[in-house]
Amino acid sequence: MRRLRQLAQRTPPGRERYVDLLRALAITMVVLGHWGVTAVGYDDGRPAGHSALADLRWAWPLTWVAQVMPVFFLVGGYANAASLAARRRRGGSAAGWLVDRSARLVRPTTVLLLVLAAGAGIATLRGADPAQVRTVVWFATIPLWFLVAYVAVVALTPPMYALHRRFGLAVPVALVVLVALGDLGRLLGPAALADGNYLFGWLAVHQLGFAWYDAAHAGTRGLFRRGLPLSGRAGALLLGGGLVALVLLTAVGPYPVAMLHIPGERLDNAAPPSLALMAAAATQLGLILLLRHPAGRRLRRSGPWQAVIAVNAVVLTLFLWHLTAAVLLVGLLDALGVLPTPPAGSAAWWAWRVPWLLALAAVLAVLVAVFGPVEARTRRPPATGPAGTGRRRLRAGLAVAGYAGVLVGLLLNSLAPKTAPEPLGLPAPALVAYLAGAGLLRLLRSGRVGRRRPG
Repeated sequence: MRRLRQLAQRTPPGRERYVDLLRALAITMVVLGHWGVTAVGYDDGRPAGHSALADLRWAWPLTWVAQVMPVFFLVGGYANAASLAARRRRGGSAAGWLVDRSARLVRPTTVLLLVLAAGAGIATLRGADPAQVRTVVWFATIPLWFLVAYVAVVALTPPMYALHRRFGLAVPVALVVLVALGDLGRLLGPAALADGNYLFGWLAVHQLGFAWYDAAHAGTRGLFRRGLPLSGRAGALLLGGGLVALVLLTAVGPYPVAMLHIPGERLDNAAPPSLALMAAAATQLGLILLLRHPAGRRLRRSGPWQAVIAVNAVVLTLFLWHLTAAVLLVGLLDALGVLPTPPAGSAAWWAWRVPWLLALAAVLAVLVAVFGPVEARTRRPPATGPAGTGRRRLRAGLAVAGYAGVLVGLLLNSLAPKTAPEPLGLPAPALVAYLAGAGLLRLLRSGRVGRRRPG
């Protein structure tokens, strides 16, 4: 508590605390949402989980708010613009920013993958079916699907921020048009045309974070200037317009009502992001702007702000490990022979929600206590002298290679079948590519390669 008070007292006056609150709320809602809609049963004598949303059609409109990944990309854009701008004011380079920015993302992810691989290897050596081991690890690494997109937009932040500085809100508008064209491919063919939406959709929301940062710090207000209008009136227009677009796209148009995956639906609004999800993002942005000033006033109080600091210190750890907590709890209850498996939506299923969430929270609290310090620990990069053009180019190339390795590793794991026999639970090429990229970024951050020591 003393540490939290000290951090709260040292908060710069100009910090947009609301952004930190939104990040904490978004990840908390993801965790609670995944846990809350999970229905557990048995498949061939083994525990298996699936989403109960298919049985809860009345809850589909609630996903217009509960699908909070747009919020995370929005605040990510704000935070990335703020840190990149600060680095450049100090005379730093985009490559140096990329290397340092990777630390908070890569360190906790590396720990998760190594722990899961070690656990899977031990289980395989003790006679577990490698296909079943892969299924368990696949479920635990579902959060990495999102991380693929987020690491990609972080890597693209320097050039995309340059585009924002020149063209402002025209950039996300163009990206949303590309999303719409991708949706046409899904509806009329070829379906592969929509693959770009995985990047275009999240980049569009990320760009709005840039615009929010510029508006908050430069006072620009025009709709097609660099800044995002931050007034309550703008919020009301976005909220109303987004809701109208959502209703038309889902009730009249071809899009499902749910903003999350529902088996059997013609389209998936989230994978890849659809035009309907872009409308939901606009609706959420409008609500965010409407609540900005009252929330900001509350965050000036020490207690609420300390709570936000505490969650953000381990926010990625919470996200990465929350499904591992579910795997551990289900495994424990199954081993004890007391795993409840009521039908989704039944009275017994609803009665089980509260003890289920409390038990999961207890397991996750233990995991965060063990692995949270990896994320919370920060180190200053080593002091370096001025680098020549050749060294700057080398450092930039190595940073790009490091990010590429991380992305390829995460993507290979996400695309690999969930039932393929994998003794380590993860495809070997995915693990090798990821660790190579992560290792290179760690070397760059340590200053052992690509930098010249002061001498």
